[in-house]
Amino acid sequence: MTYTLVGELPRHIYCYVDSCYTHVEPEGFIPAVWFGLVSYPGRVWGCTVMLESGAIYRNVPAHGIGFSRHPAGVWQPKDVQTWDCYGERFTTLEYRYLAGLEVKVRCDNVVYGGEYLFTAAPVGDGFSAYPEQAKEFCFIRLINDRLAIQPTNHVVFRERSFTGDEFQMPKGLKRQVDIWSAE
Repeated sequence: MTYTLVGELPRHIYCYVDSCYTHVEPEGFIPAVWFGLVSYPGRVWGCTVMLESGAIYRNVPAHGIGFSRHPAGVWQPKDVQTWDCYGERFTTLEYRYLAGLEVKVRCDNVVYGGEYLFTAAPVGDGFSAYPEQAKEFCFIRLINDRLAIQPTNHVVFRERSFTGDEFQMPKGLKRQVDIWSAE
C-alpha cells in the first residue's frame, strides 16, 4: 500500500488523454496508459500517464481522461468529482468483490452507469479521522467513456446474487458519526 502525495494505481489502465493538457498543438484525445495518481489538497485528483511516445505526464486533471477517442461532451472538474482532494496522503486498492460489478454513480446531480476501476482512500488528514467526513473515492469508467471519482455515498453497486432487481440510489441512509474504542 502507498501512503503518499504521488502513488500507483492497483493496475495500469489503458485510456485516452485530452491532448490540450500534453501538446502545444492539441489533436483531441490520444492513447495513454494511466498508472499513477497525485493528491494535492484543494485540487482535483491528478493522473500520471504514459503517452505512445514514451513521455510521462504527471498531474493530468481527471476531467482530461477518457476511455475512447471521442468521449461524451465537454467534461469539467465538477462533472468528475464532488470534492477536491483534502490531503496529500492516500492509499489505492482494488476491492476484488467490487471488480466487474455494475455501478450507478451520481455526478453533479446526474446519475450515470459505469464500471468500477479502483478505490483511493485518503489517510492522515484533518477530515479522515472523523466518521462523518471520512470518505473513500471510487474511480469509475462511465458508459459515456468519461471518468468519475465519487465518494461511496454517491455510488451504488449491483451484485445480482445479493442486491436484487431494484438498482436505484438509496434514500434514508444514516451518515456514520460515532467513533468507537475498546478502552
